[in-house]
Amino acid sequence: MQTTIVGDVMDTRTDIDYLFEPRGVAVIGASQNSAKIGYQVVENIVQRGYKGRIYPINPKGGEVLGLKIYPDLSAVEGDVDIAVITIPARFVFDAVKECAAKHVKHVLIITSGFSEVGNAEEERKIVAYAREHGMRVLGPNIFGIYSAAASLDATFGPGGILPGRVAIITQSGALGIAMIGKTAAESLGLSALVSIGNKSDIDESDVLEYLTRDEATKVILMYIEGVKHGSRLVGMLKEVARKKHVIVIKSGRSRRGAMAAASHTGSLAGADEIFDSIMRQCGVLRAENVQDAFNWAHFLADAPLPKGKESVIVTNGGGIGVLATDACEKYGVDLYDNQAVLKDTFAPVMPSFGSSKNPVDLTGQATAEDYKRSLEAMLANDDMHAAIALYCETALFDTDSFADLLRVEYQHYKEKKPIIFSLFGGEKLEAIVRKLRAEGIPVFSDVYDGISSLGALYRSWRNLNAPAEVAEDVQIDVAAAEAILDRAREEKRGFLLANEAQQMAKVLGLSMPRSILASNLDEAVRAARTIGYPVVMKVVSKDIIHKSDAGGVALDLVSEKEVIDAYQAIMRSCRAYKADALIQGVEVVEMVKPGVETIIGARQDASFGPIVMFGLGGIYVEVMKDVAFRAAPISRREAHAMVSDIRSYPLLLGVRGEKRKDIDGIVDVAIKLGAVVDKCRDITDIEINPLVVYEHGQGVKAVDVRILFQTTREVR
Repeated sequence: MQTTIVGDVMDTRTDIDYLFEPRGVAVIGASQNSAKIGYQVVENIVQRGYKGRIYPINPKGGEVLGLKIYPDLSAVEGDVDIAVITIPARFVFDAVKECAAKHVKHVLIITSGFSEVGNAEEERKIVAYAREHGMRVLGPNIFGIYSAAASLDATFGPGGILPGRVAIITQSGALGIAMIGKTAAESLGLSALVSIGNKSDIDESDVLEYLTRDEATKVILMYIEGVKHGSRLVGMLKEVARKKHVIVIKSGRSRRGAMAAASHTGSLAGADEIFDSIMRQCGVLRAENVQDAFNWAHFLADAPLPKGKESVIVTNGGGIGVLATDACEKYGVDLYDNQAVLKDTFAPVMPSFGSSKNPVDLTGQATAEDYKRSLEAMLANDDMHAAIALYCETALFDTDSFADLLRVEYQHYKEKKPIIFSLFGGEKLEAIVRKLRAEGIPVFSDVYDGISSLGALYRSWRNLNAPAEVAEDVQIDVAAAEAILDRAREEKRGFLLANEAQQMAKVLGLSMPRSILASNLDEAVRAARTIGYPVVMKVVSKDIIHKSDAGGVALDLVSEKEVIDAYQAIMRSCRAYKADALIQGVEVVEMVKPGVETIIGARQDASFGPIVMFGLGGIYVEVMKDVAFRAAPISRREAHAMVSDIRSYPLLLGVRGEKRKDIDGIVDVAIKLGAVVDKCRDITDIEINPLVVYEHGQGVKAVDVRILFQTTREVR
C-alpha cells in the first residue's frame, strides 16, 4: 500500500491500482507511422478518451495525433504511472533504466524476443533492475492493457471495446487481440483486459488482486498456458471465486499442446489432471474452448444468482426437450419434479396430447400466447428456480412477434431468476438469435450451449455460497522427520528404505502392518514366525526403488517353506534385475486382510508446489489413472471432495450389498500427507500404494510407503 497526497486528497491506492488507474501514460517508441505499433497504441489511448496525461516518447520528436512527442522521459514534467514500451528488444533495458529515473510505477513491455525465444537472461536482468528501483513489469511479449475504470485502451488491438462487467486476463497475445474482436461481435462488455505474456513479474495473481476489489467486474475470464507461482495463484483464486464468477481456459492439455505452449511463452503447462482438479478445488469454472468461455461469461455477467436448484424446461418439441434433459444431466442442472404442481401450473395451456412432465411439452401446435402464459406461470412460481425455454421453428409463429415476446418476458424477470432461451430453425430465426444476443438476452441456437451456461452458473453459485476453506492444523514433528531424512542423506540416498519409511509413518501417525527387517534367510524365517502367517516379503535395497518391477515382492506366504522359497526367488530376481545392487535383506510384513485398494500420496509439483493425490490403487493405477488432486495443505472438506472426485468413488460408498468404507480414514491420511509436504519441503514425493480401506469405523492400512526427498537440505 502506498500513501501519498494528491492535491488535498490522500491517495491510498496499492501499487497494482496504478496499472488500471494511471494518472499519466508514456508510450516509448511512439510513431507517426500508422503501420507501427507505437502509433496504434497512442491512437487507441486517444480514441478511447483517456482523461489522464499522454506522453508519446521518440528521440525524433514531432507530433502524433495532436500530441507533442517528447525526446525522452526526462523531458516529461508530469507524473508517469505506466510506460508502454514498443521499441526493439535490444533497447528495452535502457528504456527501463530511463523509467526508473522518472519513478514510473509500471513498465508494460509489448516487445517480444525474450524468454519465449530463449533470451531469458535479458528478461531476468530487466525485471531485477525494475524491482530494485520500485517498478513492476508487465510482459514482455504482450499487446497491452484495457481499463474501463480509466477509459484507457493502451493496446494495439482493434479498439472499439465495449464497457461491461467481464475482465479478461490472457497469456496469449494473438488470441487476446482476437478476443477483442469477438467481444465486440458478441456485444460482450469488458471492465478490463490484461495481456500478461511471459509473466516475468506481474502475473495472474497480481491482476486478480485488483479485480477482486473492482466493483465493476462480475466475471473474470482467464486464458492460461502455464502456471509459474501456483501456490499464490491457488490462494488468490480461492478468494476471488467466493466473490465473483471465474472462468479459465487452459491450453496444453495434450503432450503436443504442452510442447507448443512451452515454445510459445516459455511456460511449463504441467499435468492437465492436476490443473483440472485444483481449479475445481478453487471454485473456478474450466471451459473446454473459447466459445464455451464466451457463452458462460456473457450469461454470468447478467444472470441473477438462483434461489434454489430446481429448473423447468418448456418446449414445443419432444425431441429437443429430450436433448435438453440430457444436457441438464451432463452439466449438473437439476430438474423440478413435483408432478402435481407441474400439472396444475401448465394445465391452462396444455393440449390433451401434451405433457406437463418436466420437460413440459406444449407440442408443435403451441402459439406465442401459449408460450407467454407458460413462461409467466413458471417464472411466477417460487419453487421453480430457473427457466429453460426451447423453441423449434414452426409455421404457427410469427418469429418477429415471438422475439418481442422474449424481450418483454426477459426484461420483466431477468433480475429475479436465471432464464435461458434456445431457438432452433432457419436463417430468419438465426438472425433473431444474433439480434437478441446483441441486446444482451441469453439466447442460444444450440440447446447444449444454453444449458452448459446455466450449469456453469450453478457450479459457481455453489462455490459463492460455500464457507472459506481453512486447512486442518496438523501437528507434524518436522525435526523428527528431518532427522530420518538426514540419516539417509549420509548414505547419499534420495529415498527411504522400508524400515525408515516405517519410522516416518510413525511420525505422521499412519497405521501400517507389523514388519521386521531381516538381513538373511534365517532372520526372515524367524520374523515370519514372530509376526504370524500369512506374511509378505519385500526386498530392501537402496538400489531398487520399484520392488515389484524387480521381482522383489512375494505375497501371501503361509508356511516356512514358502518363506524360504520366496526369499531365494527374490534374491535371484533382484540380482538378475540389477546385478550390482546392494541388497540389505528383506522386510517381512504382516499380510493385511483384504479391503479396497487405493493409492494416496503427496509431492512438490513444479507448478503448484505441495499437492495431494488420491485414486484407485494397487497395480492398476497407471492403467486406470482414476485419480484426483488438491493443492496442499487441505481442509477436511477439500479432502472429502478430492476423494469423491474419482470415478471409483461408488466402491467406497458400498456396492452390491457391501458396507460403506472408512472414507474418514482416507481423509485423515490425505490431510497428514498434505501437511508434511507443506511443512517439510525437502520431501519431494510420498506415495502409499496400496492404502487398504476397510469398512466404516475400521480404519485404513498403509501397506507400502515410498518416500523420495532432496539429497541436500533446502535452505529456508
